[in-house]
Amino acid sequence: MKAVRTTKYLTLLFAATYFTSYLTRINYGAIISEMVRSTGIDKSLLSMALTGSFITYGIGQIISGALGDRVRPKKLVSAGFIITVIMNIILPLCRNPYEMTAVWCVNGFAHSLMWPPLVRMMSALMTEDEYKTSSVRVSWGAYVGTMVVYLVSPLVIEASSWKYVFLISAICGIIMLILWQLLAPNVNAEKREKNTALSSVKPSNAIFISPALLLIFFAIICQGALKDGVTTWMPSYISETFKLGSSTAILSGVILPIFSILCTQFFLTVHRKKLKNPVVCAIVIFAVGSASALALSIFSSAHAAVSIVFSAILTGCMHGVNIMYISMLPAYFKGIGKVSFASGLLNSFSYVGSAVSTYGIAALSESRGWSFTIGAWLIVSLVGTLASIIALRPWNKLKERL
Repeated sequence: MKAVRTTKYLTLLFAATYFTSYLTRINYGAIISEMVRSTGIDKSLLSMALTGSFITYGIGQIISGALGDRVRPKKLVSAGFIITVIMNIILPLCRNPYEMTAVWCVNGFAHSLMWPPLVRMMSALMTEDEYKTSSVRVSWGAYVGTMVVYLVSPLVIEASSWKYVFLISAICGIIMLILWQLLAPNVNAEKREKNTALSSVKPSNAIFISPALLLIFFAIICQGALKDGVTTWMPSYISETFKLGSSTAILSGVILPIFSILCTQFFLTVHRKKLKNPVVCAIVIFAVGSASALALSIFSSAHAAVSIVFSAILTGCMHGVNIMYISMLPAYFKGIGKVSFASGLLNSFSYVGSAVSTYGIAALSESRGWSFTIGAWLIVSLVGTLASIIALRPWNKLKERL
């Protein structure tokens, strides 16, 4: 019973940590439509900060993984919170989008210091079954954090200014930093679980440039482009297409994380009981996402509620693909002792897509309009589906080798 209570306590602490990290990370993207309206700065210029943060976050995950072998994970998470608090305080003081970009790039790197250490702590402090259950529940902190940001931000904007969203986020970060320092356990490098059975296996990085994985990398880029790109710009699309106030449009973003939770849980059940091959499951999810993108393209200017629902289904499907490729696939590399490396590498490609789409959607919608942009979403989803289909046969062969 004591072990169960300890696991539940750690899960709650880690979920609260991940929740707070999202408050200080996605706030910029959530209110960017209001920033465009109030500052008069073009979407493409303001989106540079998001693009830069995705790049530094993706690169930072690899660096954070390397540091995790030498630095206590508790210290890395604390460092991440300290940096993000400072960046959230500085951001409202920036005088132009270039200063904002510099600040938010640092913020992106700060957040890369959080998730890998949390994973390491869970793997060190929990059994394998506890880890699988807890890692999913900890990830819920991200969805709940997203909902809170999209719910509270419009209220803060109506009461004062978009600048106070960052200040309130910084205060939440300070509170969580204090709780983390008081409650988080210390995990040393030597306390991590070691698999001595792997000592006779010679790991090789050459396997990561196999045709199967190169195709999967490409599919992950498509997934990341839609998952984060649609989430970031959906409020702007709703505001500009249906002439809604920015606060109302931002509030509509709450439905996206709700659908994401429902979709990921549904697709996890399908994967566990029916489609046990993660690539096959990803193909099916991509196909559903493509159907949603097609419906969104057809009814893009019909009604705000219809557009929101299809946007939510599309992003929910991309979260499902993310679970298959980023969470399930790395386990196959256990035999060559490359689970962590595979996880970080796969996740990095997701943020390549995020970085490209965050700027690309802004530029495309400004130059060609939202109907054309949504058509591009459909093409990206279809390309991701096709890449996954082509990858299936070589992946099955690679899986046998692994």
